Order: sequence, then structure tokens, then C-alpha cells
Amino acid sequence: MLMKNILLLLIVFATGSISAQKINWMTMNEALAAQEKEPKKIFMDVYTNWCGPCKMLDRNTFSDKNVIEFINKNYYAVKFNAEGTEEVTFEDFTYTNPNYQEGRKGRNSQHLFAHALKITGYPSLAFFQDDGSLIQAIPGYKTPQQLEIFLKMIANDDYKKLTTAEAWQEYQKNFEGTF
Repeated sequence: MLMKNILLLLIVFATGSISAQKINWMTMNEALAAQEKEPKKIFMDVYTNWCGPCKMLDRNTFSDKNVIEFINKNYYAVKFNAEGTEEVTFEDFTYTNPNYQEGRKGRNSQHLFAHALKITGYPSLAFFQDDGSLIQAIPGYKTPQQLEIFLKMIANDDYKKLTTAEAWQEYQKNFEGTF
């Protein structure tokens, strides 16, 4: 009886820790500093507080165990509020949000870093090289299955070979997802 209880307790504990797994979010400044010690690409979730699809991305996509595992293994993950006040030092320039209005409900001023990345909609997902340079920002909500192709294509450097629309179409056609 004692062995059954111990086994049950171990199963409950193991499943609890698996389901509690989360993406290891950090700031952009932390990710850039981490890159200096150990180069790795950056995956950035660019969100706003008022954005419904941003909340869906957190709830549906960033809680998926396959997405969590893949991002944590292959990227430094950054959560960036495109209308927040965080100072970001990127490529020798410090970006701020000088027009931010404290206590404002709904939309606020866009952060200059989001503007520099040419982010025009939320959520957007931005990918950076392991030296910190921008690869691409992709607008819109993505399910785990829709996000998988981008995560893997960039992690594996396959995007460097996709220089035409036809090559991208072919890549998508041949891609076999596992999420």
C-alpha cells in the first residue's frame, strides 16, 4: 500500500511539473547580454496589454508543451510590450517610449523599438540572429502548428535558402510538422 501511494505521488508530482513548464521569458536587454556569453537566436513576442489576439497567443500557443520545449531549447525568448516603458539598448542606441501616458486606458504610444522593427500590428513575432541582428518580424496570431514552421525554419537556418516566393511555397508544401 505504501509503495502504491509513493508511486501515485511520484506520478502526480511528475505530471504537475510537466504541465507547469513555461517559456523562459526575458527582456531584450537580458537576451542580448545572454547572447554575448552564449550565442543563440532570439524569439520575441511583441504584444500590447489591450490586444485580444496577444492574450490568445499566451493562452493557446505559448502554453503548448511542444512550443515551450522548442523555444526554450533553441531561442532566448523575449516578451516585449510594444506600448510599454522598458528601455532597450539595441545596436548602440537606447530606445524608449517618450510619449507613453501613465494610466491611459486602451492604446498608448508605440515604443520606439517596436517602431524601429517596423511592427505595425499586434501580436507580432520577431526573430533575431545569434549576433542580435533582426531576421524578420511576422505579424498576427499563430496556433502552435502555424508557428512551428517559422520556429524550425529559423532555428535551422533554412530561411537563408528561401530567396523567392516559389522557394517558400515549396518549403511549406514539403514541411512536416510534429506539433
